[in-house]
Amino acid sequence: MAAISDPVAAVHGVVFDKDTAAAYRNGDSSSEEITLKREVYDSSLIDPILAKKMALVNNAIDEIGMTPFQWKLFFFNGFGYAVDSLLIVCQSIAQPAVDREHGRPNKQIAGIALASQVGLLVGAAVWGFSADIIGRKLAFNTSLFLCASAVLIAGGMPSYISFAALVAIYSAGAGGNYILDATNLLEFLPVTHTWLVTFMSIWWAVGYTITGLFAWAYMSNFTCAPDTTPETCKKSDNWGWRYLHFTAGSLVLAASLARVLFIRMKQTPRWLIAQNKDEEVYGVLLGLSERYDRPLTLTLEDLTSQGRVLHTERSAWSALRLRKHITGLFGSKILAYSTVMIILNWFVIGMVSPLYSVFLPYYLASRGHDVTGSTSNYTVWRDYAINNIAGLAGPIIAGILVETNFIGRRGTLAIGAAATTALQFGYTQIKTPAQNLGVSAAISGASNIYYGTIYAYTPEILPSAHRATGYGICVVVNRVGGIAGVLIGSYANVETTAPLWVCAGLFALLIVLSLLLPFESKGKRSF
Repeated sequence: MAAISDPVAAVHGVVFDKDTAAAYRNGDSSSEEITLKREVYDSSLIDPILAKKMALVNNAIDEIGMTPFQWKLFFFNGFGYAVDSLLIVCQSIAQPAVDREHGRPNKQIAGIALASQVGLLVGAAVWGFSADIIGRKLAFNTSLFLCASAVLIAGGMPSYISFAALVAIYSAGAGGNYILDATNLLEFLPVTHTWLVTFMSIWWAVGYTITGLFAWAYMSNFTCAPDTTPETCKKSDNWGWRYLHFTAGSLVLAASLARVLFIRMKQTPRWLIAQNKDEEVYGVLLGLSERYDRPLTLTLEDLTSQGRVLHTERSAWSALRLRKHITGLFGSKILAYSTVMIILNWFVIGMVSPLYSVFLPYYLASRGHDVTGSTSNYTVWRDYAINNIAGLAGPIIAGILVETNFIGRRGTLAIGAAATTALQFGYTQIKTPAQNLGVSAAISGASNIYYGTIYAYTPEILPSAHRATGYGICVVVNRVGGIAGVLIGSYANVETTAPLWVCAGLFALLIVLSLLLPFESKGKRSF
């Protein structure tokens, strides 16, 4: 739709100017101003009907407030975050042990890490793009079960190739999880509690921590020594990675059953209104209001009287509407700029994470015993668990900073990236095992400030009608960066400090990219 040329133009009885959409009528003939100042972005010039309806729905969600249903969503969507990180780390932990037992088909390429990145890319594309067409409910109810099945089977795989294939499958199942989990939660939250989307990344750190503790238990006791080869590493001595997958798969299965048994998931009201499903939107909101005895002044007539959302008279599978999920992310100059900048952030973090994780063990080994200390399996996995426990601090700090005046989401992103940059530069100077453990643990916490915030900020600034698609694109680009990071780490000289300086430089770039983001979503409502 072309932009409204007149700064004040009447559309279906509602007048839009730069800041507001004017009065609408309730059944009792009273009027109320629908202000767009509270939205992250004024979308009235793209689709004025959707802007009106979204403002009405946002008002209703704020009026109902935070209920036990949203708190349940925080916990059960959090399971998805935890599973995502748990499974990503599972394959990373298992890879050295599988290498020792089976050997790599290509000695240069970390095939299991590559399989994981490819699976995560496919999962992000499938879950992200489909969720804007069919809604958020199906992925919520099925994704964890698919992951659990593949993880349990992966633990029994007899060869490198078959294990890598299952890693790709369970990574695809998990690949869109945090896209949908963050989106599900955000689209039910009142503006007073949107900080919970940032704080939900605590579950990501919980997943890392659980896996780290499992690894400490299994990999330190049931794994071939680091100097063994496929000729000397016997299956009977190398059950640690199998036990890890069996235990993780059982935990994911329990989480998937809990999500279905203890919460009756509904399509989110913000997605439904973008589909012009007024009756379903009102039914969801009325159900929350009646169940928890909360006020609701919105009526179905308020919604239906505004008109029809643009293009929703067509099938959700029509070429026009499918194409709009992409083009809608670039509907204006400022929105296009925002989308490009957030995609760039995701690409850079996608590259730096696997590059850092692939390179670091080799770099530490090259520094010798004075830096790494004991190289026993017990010490290695103890330190790994401590690092992941330290990572729990990041989301807690981020959850506080994002609601702090003069910092907000963009400031928190920059602070997390700056702290990580400084610590990674400092890592080049470590000289003792204590310094190694302390600095690496601090990096885990600092980097999680950035990660926790970017996971929440991304859905907040994407339009509801295309949110999962936009988030999916970000994660797909992130995985492309991850694949590049794995390949660079596989072929680079990883025994020098050069890759560490590259990682620190990339985080420094993230400081700039964070501050260049145009929207500050603190105190604002998603659109």
